[in-house]
Amino acid sequence: MIDRLQTLEDRYNKLNELLSDPEIVKDTNKLRDYSKEQAGLEDVVVAYRQYKDVDAGLKDAKEMLEDNLEDEMYEMVKAEIAELSQTEESLREKMKILLLPKDPNDDKDVFVEIRGAAGGDEAALFAGDLYKMYTRYAENQGWKIDVMEANTTGVGGYKEIIFMINGKGAYSKLKFENGAHRVQRVPETESGGRIHTSTATVAVLPEAEEVEVEVHDKDIRVDTFASSGPGGQSVNTTMSAVRLTHVPTGIVVSIQDEKSQIKNKEKAMKVLRARIYDKFQQEEQAKLDETRKSAVGTGDRSERIRTYNFPQNRVTDHRIGLTIQKLDQILQGKLDEFIDALQLEEQAKKLEHIGE
Repeated sequence: MIDRLQTLEDRYNKLNELLSDPEIVKDTNKLRDYSKEQAGLEDVVVAYRQYKDVDAGLKDAKEMLEDNLEDEMYEMVKAEIAELSQTEESLREKMKILLLPKDPNDDKDVFVEIRGAAGGDEAALFAGDLYKMYTRYAENQGWKIDVMEANTTGVGGYKEIIFMINGKGAYSKLKFENGAHRVQRVPETESGGRIHTSTATVAVLPEAEEVEVEVHDKDIRVDTFASSGPGGQSVNTTMSAVRLTHVPTGIVVSIQDEKSQIKNKEKAMKVLRARIYDKFQQEEQAKLDETRKSAVGTGDRSERIRTYNFPQNRVTDHRIGLTIQKLDQILQGKLDEFIDALQLEEQAKKLEHIGE
């Protein structure tokens, strides 16, 4: 491990030199790539440098014990050795985690797709609650939100809403939200006060760049139509809405959020590229041996992952068996307890696989 860490520090130092080279500064592509690579190495290099300082201090302290020390000094050095040893062990564990294979999508922006599933109007209202929850979480992180498409219902809520979140590490935190979310509560429209169970599905797709997914014009069928509002009525007379069909995969994306056909097509292409990229990733994941899957949140999209119980003010994540009695706060976007626990679980599984 130490040899690998030294290699990474050497590369980090080399990148520092390259980023100061006037020729590199003039080349925007190289400047971007080297800056991104350096940023990716920074955490592990900082931890390694701390480790080297602690290790040097530990060796010095152990050498002092070999001298003829007075009792009081001897005890002080022993205490220092114990403290440094504990720090060194903590840094070793931290570096192990930092060296784990990183999901190449972790730093990407994401598209989030929420759809009301079982439960009719109540499912659509719950989809709206989930949308508010994720937007509040994103705002707390300082991320930017851009709605791509929204299909509302007459009672409020969404049959479907697609939005983009731009922010550092968005996918690394939100990828665990993939799956079916279940709500248990008394609907506002229910006079008898009976608890209903409804579901909404969430899909989190990393944004795909053009170099990652090659989409040929000849493979796309473009249809335009008039935008429509709730109930299907036409809300404008121009053919601004766009439907893109990727013929090889059968993936269809419809966007009508903007008044401009050009802007709708641009948005649709972004979503289409992300869905194609996600489809290829899902197919690759399916080829892997089930025991080798390390990520918590990349399983079956239809899997029920979480239950939101309103009468008891609790939320349970079924994948890790974590229950939190703060449903009201969680719906305000305070998702950190779940996301932190899911990230730790993912790290633990990766460490298990390294040890196999």
